[in-house]
Amino acid sequence: MTRIESEKVLISKPQSEVFSFLSNFNNFKQLMPEQVVDWTSTETECSFTIKGMASLGMKIAGKSPESEIRIINNGKAPFDFELYCMIEPAANSSQCNLQLLFDTDLNPFLKMMAEKPLKNFLNILVANLKTISAA
Repeated sequence: MTRIESEKVLISKPQSEVFSFLSNFNNFKQLMPEQVVDWTSTETECSFTIKGMASLGMKIAGKSPESEIRIINNGKAPFDFELYCMIEPAANSSQCNLQLLFDTDLNPFLKMMAEKPLKNFLNILVANLKTISAA
Protein backbone atom coordinates (compact mmCIF):
# COMPACT_ATOMS: atom_id res chain seq x y z
CA MET A 1 0.00 0.00 0.00
CA THR A 2 1.27 3.44 -0.94
CA ARG A 3 0.21 6.45 1.13
CA ILE A 4 0.66 9.91 -0.35
CA GLU A 5 0.07 12.82 2.02
CA SER A 6 -0.59 16.46 1.33
CA GLU A 7 0.88 19.17 3.47
CA LYS A 8 -1.10 19.87 6.62
CA VAL A 9 -2.56 23.37 6.34
CA LEU A 10 -4.32 25.73 8.72
CA ILE A 11 -7.69 26.78 7.29
CA SER A 12 -9.30 30.05 8.41
CA LYS A 13 -12.74 28.51 8.81
CA PRO A 14 -14.31 26.44 11.59
CA GLN A 15 -14.02 22.66 11.33
CA SER A 16 -17.78 22.29 10.72
CA GLU A 17 -17.71 24.66 7.71
CA VAL A 18 -14.75 22.93 6.09
CA PHE A 19 -16.37 19.53 6.65
CA SER A 20 -19.61 20.78 5.08
CA PHE A 21 -17.75 22.29 2.10
CA LEU A 22 -15.75 19.11 1.42
CA SER A 23 -18.82 16.89 1.87
CA ASN A 24 -20.24 18.22 -1.41
CA PHE A 25 -18.37 17.45 -4.64
CA ASN A 26 -20.04 20.44 -6.32
CA ASN A 27 -17.66 22.57 -4.22
CA PHE A 28 -14.52 20.68 -5.29
CA LYS A 29 -14.47 22.34 -8.72
CA GLN A 30 -13.27 25.55 -6.99
CA LEU A 31 -10.25 23.66 -5.67
CA MET A 32 -9.13 22.06 -8.92
CA PRO A 33 -6.07 23.26 -10.83
CA GLU A 34 -6.43 24.47 -14.41
CA GLN A 35 -5.20 21.08 -15.71
CA VAL A 36 -8.54 19.58 -14.65
CA VAL A 37 -11.10 19.57 -17.46
CA ASP A 38 -14.46 17.95 -18.20
CA TRP A 39 -15.63 18.36 -14.59
CA THR A 40 -19.03 16.93 -13.72
CA SER A 41 -20.40 16.47 -10.22
CA THR A 42 -23.30 15.81 -7.92
CA GLU A 43 -23.17 16.20 -4.17
CA THR A 44 -21.74 12.68 -3.71
CA GLU A 45 -19.96 11.84 -7.00
CA CYS A 46 -17.68 13.53 -9.53
CA SER A 47 -15.65 12.77 -12.62
CA PHE A 48 -12.96 14.74 -14.39
CA THR A 49 -9.89 14.50 -16.57
CA ILE A 50 -6.41 15.68 -15.67
CA LYS A 51 -4.86 16.87 -18.95
CA GLY A 52 -2.11 14.54 -20.11
CA MET A 53 -2.68 12.09 -17.25
CA ALA A 54 -5.95 10.31 -16.56
CA SER A 55 -9.70 10.43 -16.23
CA LEU A 56 -10.98 9.85 -12.71
CA GLY A 57 -14.28 9.24 -11.02
CA MET A 58 -14.79 9.55 -7.28
CA LYS A 59 -17.59 9.12 -4.79
CA ILE A 60 -18.01 9.77 -1.10
CA ALA A 61 -17.93 6.42 0.68
CA GLY A 62 -18.22 7.52 4.29
CA LYS A 63 -18.01 10.36 6.77
CA SER A 64 -17.14 10.83 10.42
CA PRO A 65 -18.91 14.01 11.54
CA GLU A 66 -16.72 17.07 11.14
CA SER A 67 -13.45 15.11 11.14
CA GLU A 68 -13.10 12.74 8.17
CA ILE A 69 -14.47 12.21 4.68
CA ARG A 70 -13.61 8.95 2.88
CA ILE A 71 -13.63 9.11 -0.91
CA ILE A 72 -13.10 6.16 -3.23
CA ASN A 73 -12.64 5.73 -6.97
CA ASN A 74 -15.82 5.34 -8.96
CA GLY A 75 -16.07 4.25 -12.56
CA LYS A 76 -13.16 5.58 -14.58
CA ALA A 77 -9.82 5.33 -12.78
CA PRO A 78 -6.48 3.82 -13.77
CA PHE A 79 -6.17 2.26 -10.28
CA ASP A 80 -8.17 1.77 -7.08
CA PHE A 81 -7.67 4.37 -4.36
CA GLU A 82 -9.05 5.88 -1.20
CA LEU A 83 -8.75 9.59 -0.43
CA TYR A 84 -9.21 10.80 3.13
CA CYS A 85 -9.97 14.41 4.00
CA MET A 86 -8.73 14.72 7.59
CA ILE A 87 -10.10 17.80 9.38
CA GLU A 88 -8.83 18.50 12.89
CA PRO A 89 -9.66 21.27 15.31
CA ALA A 90 -7.12 24.04 15.78
CA ALA A 91 -6.35 26.00 18.96
CA ASN A 92 -8.64 28.76 17.69
CA SER A 93 -12.18 27.45 17.15
CA SER A 94 -12.58 29.65 14.05
CA GLN A 95 -9.82 27.63 12.35
CA CYS A 96 -9.01 23.99 11.62
CA ASN A 97 -6.22 21.87 10.17
CA LEU A 98 -6.67 19.96 6.93
CA GLN A 99 -4.64 17.16 5.40
CA LEU A 100 -5.44 14.87 2.47
CA LEU A 101 -4.27 11.25 2.57
CA PHE A 102 -4.27 9.16 -0.61
CA ASP A 103 -3.98 5.36 -0.28
CA THR A 104 -3.48 3.09 -3.28
CA ASP A 105 -1.71 -0.06 -4.43
CA LEU A 106 0.68 0.90 -7.21
CA ASN A 107 3.20 -1.33 -8.86
CA PRO A 108 6.77 0.02 -8.58
CA PHE A 109 6.76 1.45 -12.11
CA LEU A 110 3.44 3.25 -11.69
CA LYS A 111 4.46 4.47 -8.24
CA MET A 112 7.62 6.02 -9.69
CA MET A 113 5.59 7.84 -12.35
CA ALA A 114 2.54 8.84 -10.31
CA GLU A 115 3.72 9.61 -6.77
CA LYS A 116 5.11 13.13 -7.36
CA PRO A 117 2.21 14.35 -9.57
CA LEU A 118 -0.33 12.97 -7.07
CA LYS A 119 1.40 14.68 -4.15
CA ASN A 120 1.48 17.95 -6.10
CA PHE A 121 -2.21 17.56 -6.93
CA LEU A 122 -3.14 17.02 -3.26
CA ASN A 123 -1.05 20.02 -2.22
CA ILE A 124 -2.79 22.19 -4.81
CA LEU A 125 -6.21 21.15 -3.45
CA VAL A 126 -5.34 22.05 0.17
CA ALA A 127 -3.59 25.27 -0.87
CA ASN A 128 -6.62 26.34 -2.92
CA LEU A 129 -8.97 25.64 -0.01
CA LYS A 130 -6.72 27.68 2.26
CA THR A 131 -6.83 30.57 -0.24
CA ILE A 132 -10.62 30.36 -0.68
CA SER A 133 -11.22 30.26 3.07
CA ALA A 134 -9.01 33.29 3.68
CA ALA A 135 -11.01 35.43 1.21
